[in-house]
Amino acid sequence: MVAAGLEGGLAYATSRGLIAPNIAGPVAKTLVLLLVGYGLWVNTHLRGLWFVGLGLLCNALVIFANKGHMPVSSEALYKVGMESYLPKLQQQYDAVHTLMTGSTQLWFLADVIPVHILGYTNVISLGDVYLMVGIVLTIVGGALAARRKAQEDLEIDLSF
Repeated sequence: MVAAGLEGGLAYATSRGLIAPNIAGPVAKTLVLLLVGYGLWVNTHLRGLWFVGLGLLCNALVIFANKGHMPVSSEALYKVGMESYLPKLQQQYDAVHTLMTGSTQLWFLADVIPVHILGYTNVISLGDVYLMVGIVLTIVGGALAARRKAQEDLEIDLSF
């Protein structure tokens, strides 16, 4: 929560011209990596979080390889009708994203997957997919563990 707030605040400050994108981008990503990485480290017993860690690693690799910014595919933006973002991305309007170019490093880990499902429209990365899978697995795992615990408690109560 804190990491997302810091990243969002830096993105907003950059879009308003208060902080240069070449400074805010690396700072935002480093903070997110440290804070979320620590959270994952202390919760390694939750198996679904391994996918979250893999997603974080994929996103961190492409972001650091591209000077602190997540490259976004213009082709993918067109596929989901978000081409209005192209001028903003060309100007690196926030601390997080930039338009993909021919010199983009690790382009296959960038935001290249167009998504238009049930009213949700965006362009996401492979790392984002891993993050979402990990979050779902963690929630389902927690729900199943709570159900097992409730059944065990019920069995104990019925034995008396």
